Parts: sequence; C-alpha cells; structure tokens
Amino acid sequence: MGRYTGPTDRLSRREGVNLFLKGERSYNGKTAVEKRPDQVPGEHGKFRSKFSEFGLRLREKQKVKRMYGIREKQFRGYFEKASRIKGVTGTILISMLEMRLDNVIYRLCFGSSRSDARQIVSHAHVMVNALEFNSRRGVPDWLELDEENYRGTVLRVPARDDVTFPIDEQLIVEFYSRV
Repeated sequence: MGRYTGPTDRLSRREGVNLFLKGERSYNGKTAVEKRPDQVPGEHGKFRSKFSEFGLRLREKQKVKRMYGIREKQFRGYFEKASRIKGVTGTILISMLEMRLDNVIYRLCFGSSRSDARQIVSHAHVMVNALEFNSRRGVPDWLELDEENYRGTVLRVPARDDVTFPIDEQLIVEFYSRV
C-alpha cells in the first residue's frame, strides 16, 4: 500500500468540493469540480445520490483524508491521539493535521500543492520560485514567513477558525465513535 497515484480531479469530483490537489490550477477555477459540479466520477456518475447517515460521515472522513493526503491507518492514529487529549476531539484532530510538516510547508507557499510539499519534506529539496503563489493563497495567521531568508516560523497551534476548508469535524468524530 502506498500513496494514491491516480487522477486527483477524480477525488475532488467524488467529494463534490475542490480539495486543492492540483496546485496552481486549484486556485484559478479550472478544476473538474467547478466545470461539472453535479457529476461524480465513473461510468454511471451522472447525478449525485443521497447519502445515509453513515455515508455522510464516511464522505467527510474521506474528504479530509484526501485533502491532507494521508492513508486510513495514519488518519486513525491521529484520531486516536486526538481523542486521548482533553478538549474537543474534532478541533484537536484538525489542529494536528494542520501542524504536519508537509502541510506547514504547503501553507508557507514553499510548495504549490501538498504533494509538492510532501516531496520537499521527504527528499529535503528546496523548490525554486515557490513564493510567487503567495498572492493567491496567502500565509495563515498562525505562521510567519520571512521571504528574504526563505524561512517560516510556526507562531502558535492553529485554532479551528484558522482552517478555512469546508470541514465538518463532528461528522468524523461520529464516524469513529460508531462502535
């Protein structure tokens, strides 16, 4: 089992929202979700069907997993860690995912996508001219970017309000609490 190497637009179309998996293309309105918002991928994907309660929770969990590019075992580990910490489990889970090094590299605009940022982290490479994406994406308040020295600093743990993606973490908590 390894990383997903298939078409990433298919994942976004399946979830029905832009998961920002295509780098610069995700920010200029040219994704498949925006072109065909009511179609799911596949031969018979003409219309979206209604989901059951279980299906809603599963789709939300899958959306977050795909957005951050992690597998089920890693995601379950993050959930179990978040559930052991005192506080709101969903908020802690999202904060833990945001604090991953590859996500911080992506948020500091050193990589055009999370997969680029993951490659930078895993290969210890530096991407040249990565800061030109700042104008579209911007750097969150919980991070500080020094463009002259190509340095980023984590100022604080991200709060739930700092995550702007449409995530309903309560559905994820309910999904894993169904036992």
